[in-house]
Amino acid sequence: MIDRFPPVTRIPHLLHGGDYNPEQWSPRKYPDLWDQDMRLMKLAGVNIVSVGIFSWAQLEPLEGRFDFGWLDRILDLLAEHGIAANLATPSGAKPNWMAAKYPQIRRVTADGHRDLQGGRHNHCYTSPVYRAKVKKINTRLAQRYKDHPALAMWHISNEYGGECHCDLCKEAFRAWLRKRYRTLEELNHAWWTTFWSHRYQDWSQIELIDRSVHGLVLDWKRFVTDQTVDFMRHEIEPLRRLTPGIPITTNMMGTYPGLNYWKFRDVCDVVCWDSYPGWHTESEMKTASWTAFVHDLNRSLKRRPFLLMESTPSQVNWQQVSPLKRPGLHRTASLQAVAHGADAVMYFQWRKSRGSAEKFHGAVVDHVGHEHTRVFQEVAALGADLKKLDGLVGASNPVETAIIYDWENGWALEAEQGPRNTNKDYARTCSRDFYDPLWKHHVPVDIIDMDQELAPYRLVIAPMLYMVRPGVAQRLQTFVERGGTLVTTYFSGLVNESDLCFLDGFPGPLKPVLGIWAEETDVLPDDREQMVVPAAGHPLGLKARYAARHYCDLIHVKGDQVRVLATYGRDFYAGRPALTVNPLGCGQAYYIASRNDQRFCDDFMAGLIRQLKLRRNWAGTTPPGVSVQRRNNGKQDFLFFLNFTDAPRTIRLNRPTLRDALTGKKAGAALKLPPYGSAVLAS
Repeated sequence: MIDRFPPVTRIPHLLHGGDYNPEQWSPRKYPDLWDQDMRLMKLAGVNIVSVGIFSWAQLEPLEGRFDFGWLDRILDLLAEHGIAANLATPSGAKPNWMAAKYPQIRRVTADGHRDLQGGRHNHCYTSPVYRAKVKKINTRLAQRYKDHPALAMWHISNEYGGECHCDLCKEAFRAWLRKRYRTLEELNHAWWTTFWSHRYQDWSQIELIDRSVHGLVLDWKRFVTDQTVDFMRHEIEPLRRLTPGIPITTNMMGTYPGLNYWKFRDVCDVVCWDSYPGWHTESEMKTASWTAFVHDLNRSLKRRPFLLMESTPSQVNWQQVSPLKRPGLHRTASLQAVAHGADAVMYFQWRKSRGSAEKFHGAVVDHVGHEHTRVFQEVAALGADLKKLDGLVGASNPVETAIIYDWENGWALEAEQGPRNTNKDYARTCSRDFYDPLWKHHVPVDIIDMDQELAPYRLVIAPMLYMVRPGVAQRLQTFVERGGTLVTTYFSGLVNESDLCFLDGFPGPLKPVLGIWAEETDVLPDDREQMVVPAAGHPLGLKARYAARHYCDLIHVKGDQVRVLATYGRDFYAGRPALTVNPLGCGQAYYIASRNDQRFCDDFMAGLIRQLKLRRNWAGTTPPGVSVQRRNNGKQDFLFFLNFTDAPRTIRLNRPTLRDALTGKKAGAALKLPPYGSAVLAS
């Protein structure tokens, strides 16, 4: 692993560039186009591009016959123009000749059907044939370009995803299970296979065909992640060996449910992700808040800056409706990524493809082919701004609040067949109910899983912590006893890591820290509501009556110190606790027993911010729709003011030390932001 930052030391600037696919534009048919690309890249302030991502058929047009001449020329051109290469391994899309000659490398669906060639990401991660082919092409790339002046980073494959159910993968899964459980007796107990007479007498009987065995479903998802990571390590081996000083990354996909990205952080030197928000398809604030949540998740994976590897400078082509970004929003959305910890703003794609599936996907260079477009000019203006923000490279985001968003917990919740099998909304609960109020109050947040170290934080929020893996409850209790504040909710502490229910009452091992027993959970149809009534003299200032929907835990207080802060107002459980706090050691633990409306979430979190005096990026008032984020490089603060509305906004600064980070001029008493406008101030 390369443990340095920035990882690309040769570029002491924020990275700006994108996916470049010159192989689609043969010089024989499109003469001078590559030279034109170099000219346009310089105009746009591009300093790095990703090349070779889906180019296997060009690199190896026939088995064993390699053609690197076109890539030699591209890398030489990039080096001549001072542009770095993020060189990709081509495993994301195998060539047709390979799929035809080696059908065993094509994936098999869960029902036993072997896929035909087509699309991308359609290869078996377990196949020794495919692994050998990947190692061969990767070795050739590393040998040929290890000393090339353009090579700055390795881009491993592209958006890993999907799964295979071929015989090789089944055997690999069974081997994975043997290592995890050692004996069938332990596996049968962990999966509770006596239910419906599913007990296994031989490892060969295990097939992912019965989703009623939740432990099986959960372990399969764990295996898919581990097998994907193992394949990535296999891809990386020749690159680490031949180019030990070149950093390695792969592009992730936000909260993609198919993989647990926490398993990737120790394989990659730097985290990056592909961000495609649905701007203008719903409230801009909702879109901005969700995007901020995922930015913070990616920054939190290694607790250091990440790279925005893909975004669109205009529109995508795969949503049901893909509006154009309104003027100014590209800059503000890009600076939002930087504000939350990105050291790169990169795009898919540099030049629009002429044909096939992504010919109408947004790009820096449109089909018209020149720089005289609105989109190109906005990209070039952003590139010029990023060049002036060198002080942000490697800058941190000081944080003392964390939200636990855990992939395995989400998998278990999704598989769970319980009192409510619709609108479980785990990710949405983490982001909308708890992250959003913090974001609107400019409180910086880390997004972690339940296994991370808690000592850096003062407040930890664990919504719907349905699964509690071994050791987690004790660490949460220690966190509280040492002065931390814990917030958790309904439907927490129900099962262990194998999806077996805890005995002796819910919330299982969380009972000592929370001081409650959840006897039952009422679930409400979408058209029904419960009422939550705050107690008089509420310590967080809650006074209104709030609506509760979907989930209502019926809880008992189990401790003399536990305080009931709100009760239910309707139905047979009216008067029962709906919100409690348990003082424990030097800290406190809150339990929110119901899924409440946004007013409750906003008021509750605002009260916690006041009570705990949580660090905020901006203590002053801001108009609706403006987000303020902060990064610090050890010498100075950079404050990002981001307007996510179509109206102008004015912020009173009252900070005489603030200067415009781009011009160096004093900021003045007020900052005026145009519609979808943004500013970066330094102090």
